[in-house]
Amino acid sequence: MPSLIKGSEVIEDAWQLVTDRETPITDLPKGDIIVPLSMWKSNADALRKRKGSIAIWLDADEEAEDIADDIQHFRLIAINFPSFADGRGLSSAVLLRTRFGFEGELRAIGDIRRDWLSYMRRCGFDSYQMSSDEDARRAIDSLVVMSDYYQGSVVEPAPLYRRKQRN
Repeated sequence: MPSLIKGSEVIEDAWQLVTDRETPITDLPKGDIIVPLSMWKSNADALRKRKGSIAIWLDADEEAEDIADDIQHFRLIAINFPSFADGRGLSSAVLLRTRFGFEGELRAIGDIRRDWLSYMRRCGFDSYQMSSDEDARRAIDSLVVMSDYYQGSVVEPAPLYRRKQRN
C-alpha cells in the first residue's frame, strides 16, 4: 500500500481512491472517496447526496478548467502522474492554486518519486501518495532541497530580488 506524505509527515490515508471509472454509484465504498473526473461529471448530483466527503482526481490529460465551476465542492483534489517523466500535473496544480483559488488539499498520486517532491511543493501540492517502492520517511527530506530559490512559485510568489527589497 502506498504511503501518504501530508505536510512533512507520513500519515495514514483516510481517503479511498476509486480507480474503476465504471463502478456504479451504488457500489462505491463508504466514507471519503476520490473519484475520477468522468465519474463526477456524469454523477455529480448523486455523489453530492452520499454520506462521506467527495474528492476528485484529474488525469494528466484532463484540464483544471474542467472543474473550475465545481471547485467549492471539494476539500481535496488529486492529480495523477501516470509516469515519472510526465509533468503535466504540475501545470494543473499551479492553475488550481493561482487562477482558481483552490485552498484545500492538493494531492499528487500515481508514479510519485522523491526526486519531484520539491518541485511539486513549489507548484502547490501539500500531500503526496508515494509509489509503493519509495520509502516515504526518507522522501520527506526531498521536500526542501534548497534553502531559497531565485524564482517565485505558488509557495512564495515573489522572486528573490523582490524579497530582498522588502528587507
